[in-house]
Amino acid sequence: MSQALSSPVNLKSAFHRVLEILERYDATSRSVIALPDDDRRRLRLHASIGVRAQHSDAPLAVTLAQQVFDTGRPIVVPRVSQEPSLASGVPRGTRSTRSIEDDRTYICVPVQQARKTRGVLEVELDYKSDRNYDRTMKFYGVVASMLAQALKMQRLLAADRQRLVDENLRLRGELRERYDFSHILGTSGAMRQVCEQVVKVARTTTTVLVRGESGTGKELIAQAIHYNSLRARQPFVKVSCAALPDTLIESELFGYEKGAFTGAEQRKKGRFELADGGTLLLDEAAEINPSTQVKLLRVLQEREFERLGGTDSVKVDVRLIAATNVNMEDAVAKGTLRQDLFYRLNVFTIFVPPLRERKSDILLLADHFVEKIAADQGIRVKRISTAAIDTLVSYHWPGNVRELQNVMERAVLVSDGHVIHSHDLPPTLQTAETSGTGMTVPFADAVAAFERDLLEDALKMARGNRARAARLLQATRRVVNYKIKQYQIDWRRYRDAE
Repeated sequence: MSQALSSPVNLKSAFHRVLEILERYDATSRSVIALPDDDRRRLRLHASIGVRAQHSDAPLAVTLAQQVFDTGRPIVVPRVSQEPSLASGVPRGTRSTRSIEDDRTYICVPVQQARKTRGVLEVELDYKSDRNYDRTMKFYGVVASMLAQALKMQRLLAADRQRLVDENLRLRGELRERYDFSHILGTSGAMRQVCEQVVKVARTTTTVLVRGESGTGKELIAQAIHYNSLRARQPFVKVSCAALPDTLIESELFGYEKGAFTGAEQRKKGRFELADGGTLLLDEAAEINPSTQVKLLRVLQEREFERLGGTDSVKVDVRLIAATNVNMEDAVAKGTLRQDLFYRLNVFTIFVPPLRERKSDILLLADHFVEKIAADQGIRVKRISTAAIDTLVSYHWPGNVRELQNVMERAVLVSDGHVIHSHDLPPTLQTAETSGTGMTVPFADAVAAFERDLLEDALKMARGNRARAARLLQATRRVVNYKIKQYQIDWRRYRDAE
């Protein structure tokens, strides 16, 4: 019985096996395991042996079984023929004349777990005048405890499965929300066009080519396409072709058979098989070597391939999204990219503009990164100063959005107040060494710019109230008014500033 209950995947089958064992080794004539229904008002048969079809939904003795379930105390009836509540189980006209050899013993024990009754176990045995009922009750009490443990394990497994299902649904929902195309930040015309293209192509199965400089967010665009498509519930697999050496990229994409090469001890699925039914992102697709390009071209045309070292064709249903920062036309001209592969990939092309071409999105992205990083790091940073904004907008951002994110993370960490100032930004942005301007600022002009920055921040916080601004700067009102006049600051425009 312990073996039968050791893996209660199908608990009803396991319980039936236990009753069969009791019938074989303890000569039970009829046996029932009854569990309560959903509202715990009525006991229902969960497994039975020797029960007639017309009584297959109720315990052997409904009243006694319900009593055991309610009280949690076992009941034994040595002779069924002498128990009125069991009279229905004795043929009419033979109740008083039934022989001892034909009589039965009824036993019902509670199936309890954590002092709570979860069901009942009923059995009928041949009546024996010399039967040791105390020992018999202890035996069936042990059987009932084993059944209770199996019920506990099933509930734990069911709860664990439900938890995994709920967690899976929650994570899928978070992914869908996280990569919703509406979360692609940008109000510039170029980014609005990108979002419109994502909306158009997401619900289709068309191959998409995402082009743009490194750090512009090509992977984010690919994820937005997948999680807003009809394949959102299927896998999203990504592979960086530039990060894999030429000797491994074919086995990573298409898998290999056992014994295909030294060390191939078992069959391994490639990224195409793992993405079957979903979407595969080939990042830096132009970096694939020419021999693998031939095999990739066949997958795009025929939707099938052979594993490395194998001869059987593997069919897959995969939507392909390719991303690259390489000028693919130049790669075709140089012979590093097959022209026919370029045509197969270049079905629906999305160009992600560099950050320097959408200056109006810099402040929006910077505010988003500051808010997110500050929340993650537990640092209170409320805004970016005017001078810092000017510095961010004037920079040419060779690293695009990725560089902006790193810059704002550093600024949040080094800032000593609730405001990010221009001196919190990296030196490369302040000195413009990488921008090619080569300008040098005189000391007096730098001091004046810093004073002006402090005055504007104070006036913003004071909503144009010069006396309050003076208190914030721990200066006199006379000095503040003098500096406002010196730098020609219009303090009135800050009255309605937030």
